[in-house]
Amino acid sequence: MPELCARVARRLAAVRGGNLVLIGYRGCGKSAVGAVLAARLGWPLVDSDQRIAAEAGRAIRALFAAEGEDAFRDRETAVLAALAQARGQVLSVGGGAVLRPANRTLLRAAGTCVWLTAPAEELLARIAADPASAEQRPPLTGRAPLDEVRHLLAEREPLYAALADHVIDTSGRAVAAVADAVLRAVAAPDSA
Repeated sequence: MPELCARVARRLAAVRGGNLVLIGYRGCGKSAVGAVLAARLGWPLVDSDQRIAAEAGRAIRALFAAEGEDAFRDRETAVLAALAQARGQVLSVGGGAVLRPANRTLLRAAGTCVWLTAPAEELLARIAADPASAEQRPPLTGRAPLDEVRHLLAEREPLYAALADHVIDTSGRAVAAVADAVLRAVAAPDSA
């Protein structure tokens, strides 16, 4: 594994942006997988939502309530622009970051994008099992939870797919196994 991690770090450093960017819907494992990848690569993990919340001094849910989604997305674009300037990081970005064309351009420039996927039912189960999720993340539609996940996935999946250099299915897989799959995909000879 150490030689695979070293090969991945070298490959990423030599290509566009020099970062590993994790994209996907909330609950797909970006933060957990990102932490394992960052540790293995010896790189910092930077979570764009955590950065936004830290800079604003309040949780994402509170930002949405106080300022609305458009203002949140403006903050997100500013944070992504700053993060795209650095190299040698694992970036975990909010699930809706792909909605703005400017953000997709920033994410593409930031590095190799890996889309972590799972079915709507599994995503909802993970979200429901995370006590911090309800406290920190706002509902985004007036729909029932599963309907919301399905609706937003239908809207976002084409955007994730267009941006992704690699797609990793996280369904029923342990975090370490997903991290292994990401490393193998990025290390492959025909990798982006």
